[in-house]
Amino acid sequence: MPHTPKFVYAFAEGHKDLKDLLGGKGANLAEMTNLGLPVPPGFTITTEACRAFLATGDEPSGLRHEVEEHLRSLETRMGRRLGQPDDPLLVSVRSGAAFSMPGMMDTVLNIGLSDASVGGLAAQAGDDRFAWDSYRRLIQMFGKTVLGVDGDLFEERLEAVKRAKGASSDLELDTADLRDLVAAYKDLVADASGTEFPQDPRSQLGMAVRAVFASWNGDRARLYRRQEHIPDDLGTAVSIVAMVFGNLGADSGTGVAFTRDPASGKQGVYGDYLANAQGEDVVAGIRNTVPLADLERLDKASYDRLLEIMRVLEDHYRDLCDIEFTIERGTLWMLQTRVGKRTAEAAFRIAAQLVEQGLIDDDEALRRVTGAQLAQLMFPRFADAGGSEPITRGIAASPGAAVGMAVFDQATAVARAHDGERVILVRRETNPDDLAGMVAAEGILTSRGGKTSHAAVVARGMGKTCVCGAEALQVDPARRRFTAPGGVVVAEGDVISVDGSTGCVYLGEAPVVPSAVADHFEAEHVEDETATHGEVGELLRAVDRIMAHADRRRRMRVRANADTGEDAARALRFGAQGIGLLRTEHMFLGERRKHVERLVLADTDDDRAAALDALLPLQRRDFADVLAVMDGLPVTIRLLDPPLHEFLPDLTDLSVRVALAEARGAVDETAAGGADDAALLAAVRRLHEHNPMLGLRGVRLGLVIPGLFAMQIRAIAEAAVERVRAGGTPHAEVMVPLVAGVRELEIIRDEAREVFAAVSRETGVEVALPVGTMIELPRAALTAGRIAEAADFFSFGTNDLTQTTWGFSRDDVEASFFTQYLDAGVFGVSPFETVDADGVGRLVDLAVREGRTTRPDIALGVCGEHGGDPDSVRFFHAIGLDYVSCSPFRLPVARLEAGRAAVLGQADKRADGGVR
Repeated sequence: MPHTPKFVYAFAEGHKDLKDLLGGKGANLAEMTNLGLPVPPGFTITTEACRAFLATGDEPSGLRHEVEEHLRSLETRMGRRLGQPDDPLLVSVRSGAAFSMPGMMDTVLNIGLSDASVGGLAAQAGDDRFAWDSYRRLIQMFGKTVLGVDGDLFEERLEAVKRAKGASSDLELDTADLRDLVAAYKDLVADASGTEFPQDPRSQLGMAVRAVFASWNGDRARLYRRQEHIPDDLGTAVSIVAMVFGNLGADSGTGVAFTRDPASGKQGVYGDYLANAQGEDVVAGIRNTVPLADLERLDKASYDRLLEIMRVLEDHYRDLCDIEFTIERGTLWMLQTRVGKRTAEAAFRIAAQLVEQGLIDDDEALRRVTGAQLAQLMFPRFADAGGSEPITRGIAASPGAAVGMAVFDQATAVARAHDGERVILVRRETNPDDLAGMVAAEGILTSRGGKTSHAAVVARGMGKTCVCGAEALQVDPARRRFTAPGGVVVAEGDVISVDGSTGCVYLGEAPVVPSAVADHFEAEHVEDETATHGEVGELLRAVDRIMAHADRRRRMRVRANADTGEDAARALRFGAQGIGLLRTEHMFLGERRKHVERLVLADTDDDRAAALDALLPLQRRDFADVLAVMDGLPVTIRLLDPPLHEFLPDLTDLSVRVALAEARGAVDETAAGGADDAALLAAVRRLHEHNPMLGLRGVRLGLVIPGLFAMQIRAIAEAAVERVRAGGTPHAEVMVPLVAGVRELEIIRDEAREVFAAVSRETGVEVALPVGTMIELPRAALTAGRIAEAADFFSFGTNDLTQTTWGFSRDDVEASFFTQYLDAGVFGVSPFETVDADGVGRLVDLAVREGRTTRPDIALGVCGEHGGDPDSVRFFHAIGLDYVSCSPFRLPVARLEAGRAAVLGQADKRADGGVR
């Protein structure tokens, strides 16, 4: 018989490892239920049901029956029915995907309230105001989420009632005010949506569930998934939970707690609490909260119980936990827990702390940090104020140094960022509709909300700088400005600096300095851990510990892309194990350009030899410097690659110069490079290409200009001999670029062997250097098995391989249509940032397998900047590359991700029973 899927699970049936099916919220509610913690009863509709709904536009068969069965069970347990007139059961309908997407999908509270049951709720609660406040909240959330009414229209009516009352807060509205507001909201729903607010409780529930399903494909949810690289096909679960109320008076409230500081990782009591409120009031930041520690004074019994539960959850999850709770007339209820989002600093510190506490091992600590987080730690930070006073201070919600023009709405932020401007999004409080602006902005500044507000949570998840709750600011979005204490007015377009580590806001552009972590990596020696105290010292020790374990665990070696001795020395300080790409083209510019012009203009073998003889000692010195710095480590030297036109004068400029000289009847004796202008113009015209990036470059240049590659190879060989005579151990490797067929490589390899033999005879020092090629053309990847017959190694040039596989130039397309491609979902991320695994990656994988089939001992690496991208590094580990190479500054990220790839791959093998 065909399998009938189960679409609904009671909380007691689930557990935390079912998050792919029950979503993070549902799985963790189930886990807390099974731990015996005070969770309101309920059940969860699976992500499988959501995917079926999204595929067909209708509920899957059997879902309604399952929901009805679980609802009846819930009603029996609670002793009242959904929307029962005299004593209504009310429920919340909450979204919850496998990956945390704070505020990106929809939730509806107080389902079950109606004209018939609002009086019953008032009677049971003994509070008319509470009942009507709950009813107006339901109509507002339902109208916006389910019926698509503009949320600002509800806010406008609320503000109108407050103005008429002279109230500054909704808490000052009485029962009559709220009753009138409910009537106004119902009229608004009917006018704006064309349908009456539904009075049948089960209709409310069914419509709310479908709306939450649909919110998976809402604009802000899709934007957030693209930003966080979350797959689009997962769907969301929906948890239906019996309502508990934090808005029943002073002995009630709601809050969010963290078991450690999500900004710094410091242990302690962190979070926000808001008395007489429901959960959305805290997250939205519409009223400023009090620190969680104040709950001890307000309700010590609930506070003590909360701390006990926090300890239980952190020990159970072995991680920072983010907890949402409600106190209903002195009774504590747990509404949600999840492994909390955290800043990069907190991620490293917490991982190291948990190892020291024996809760996790070093492998697990390595899994819990990422290369992207390490990169954030290496970004510059603001220098000490140095006499510059901040114009205001707020809550340091997400660290970093952000400088940009103040803007006051998400659309302006997106537009100005698209034009290349840096912006700071300034709001009273953010909501999910601001997401596009938050993504575009360098940083976020709000006058309301705390560390658990929407702005803070989303900013931390994205690694954005954020200062929240700067209460002294008067933000006026209508006039597009804010006023700081002392009358300082900042208008849209004025530059401000936001320090997410201290909460300070400065007028103008504050100076920045390198990060302590970047300085630490580049230091000539590792300081004794007692030399740096405080939080910075703890962070550096945490980074050291995790990096050391990554280096122990990684299989792939990590090399640097470096062109000079100075670059090579810096790469060593960042942990390089060699150089994977030394580009020689930059060595031919400046004063040396005249020798290239002479080479191009050479009419005879003697002229050509003279130009090459002038370049030889210069090249030898270049290579000797790098080999000295990297003594004992591999140095892969790429022979000249870029288009020849880059070494010659601009065709138009040279044509004008010659034309002017002819008009004067004079002959300009020499060009800047030392060649006759007219002769040089003829050569430039002869070599001119319409598409030089796909023309005379790489190995083709070496074959067309006799002696060019031989000169470079001799310079490498002689530099190696010089190093040997100095007592060193050079490991130079010759890399031939842009090879498309094996014969090209064979010609250069044979030429190299002749040069090595000649240098060996002349010096008495045996020279036999590896000769390999850069795989950067699709044909090279497709014929890698044959090319391997002539190659000692492959190094994948994934930048050019991406360009030639996709058929576009990076420089041309990133500024033209990439934004539209990302918006349309053609790219999840730019293929120049993360390797295109399905296309480019498949070519690399094919070349690896065919290359090793021909030559099992062939060395394989990658030298494109993908070598420093976290996702790409893990891909290269999976297909078996021996090393990655990237710019020196990205080396720590590559080292960390290579280690993570090893431990994550081992975990995958265990999960698959050892078969991979």
